[in-house]
Amino acid sequence: MKLHPRHAWDVSPAEAVALQKRLAGEVVADRPIDLRTVRLVAGVDVSVKQNRSHAAIVVSTYPDFRVVETVTAERPTPFPYIPGLLSFREGPVLEEALEQLRSGPDVFLFDGMGTAHPRRIGIACHMGLWLERPTIGCGKTRLVGRNDPLPEEKGAHVPLVDRGETIGAVVRTRTGTHPLFVSPGHLADIPSAVALVLACTPKFRLPEPIRQAHKAAGAFG
Repeated sequence: MKLHPRHAWDVSPAEAVALQKRLAGEVVADRPIDLRTVRLVAGVDVSVKQNRSHAAIVVSTYPDFRVVETVTAERPTPFPYIPGLLSFREGPVLEEALEQLRSGPDVFLFDGMGTAHPRRIGIACHMGLWLERPTIGCGKTRLVGRNDPLPEEKGAHVPLVDRGETIGAVVRTRTGTHPLFVSPGHLADIPSAVALVLACTPKFRLPEPIRQAHKAAGAFG
């Protein structure tokens, strides 16, 4: 798959923050995804074991989630663990995996944040600029923001707000389980991101494409 890199990955933490601030201005997070046109959805996940990063991307049909392509990549983890700078830890191995893709996913679901990020550029936004395709962030834990109480039933969602700005939504994808923190990456918006994530969680807490990618990434020894 052809990518559109915006910078090299070999940077210091201070340079990484400066890059995020610059790139955040390029992110388009107010464009609805027409779910009626979605045919292929990719789940994206990275597992780090013993300072090696293992990326997996699983492309499946939508809405029945039949796997049509799986790609993986592995390399040394190049960047320290610093909250808010996950892109620079996972970006290089994801770039390697994405370049192997032969199918053309309509949407990418990332195990990580989109605009629900202190500088509004989580991994889904960052790699969305590389892909120039719609991307969505699905975080399992809160990175930033506050929300009103969330009802317990599946499908419930409330705005996630930071410094007066709505940056995503807190979404209950399964009754009685911990919610997900959903936000647009690039070329998406909050309502369609929430709608697609809920459509991709027919049974489990995690969207099925991300579950598939998580299994593939965790299969490394």
